[in-house]
Amino acid sequence: MHSEEISKSQFKAKALEFFRQIEASGESIIVTDKGRPAIEVRRYKSDERSPLEQLRGSVIELQDPFEPVGEGAGGY
Repeated sequence: MHSEEISKSQFKAKALEFFRQIEASGESIIVTDKGRPAIEVRRYKSDERSPLEQLRGSVIELQDPFEPVGEGAGGY
């Protein structure tokens, strides 16, 4: 997914037009400030799942808390 970059002044002048473009295409727009990305404007996407459902599978059980976790663990 490619995001178009525009300056704050361009966005200010044509904000409504950009909103309609984002709604229609689903593509996001990056608004820049002095050439650096500052804000991303994208279509709102609702997550209808309950908070518990959203977290399901994100917590792991730690079998041995004193053993290194994953590859490369312990090597600072």
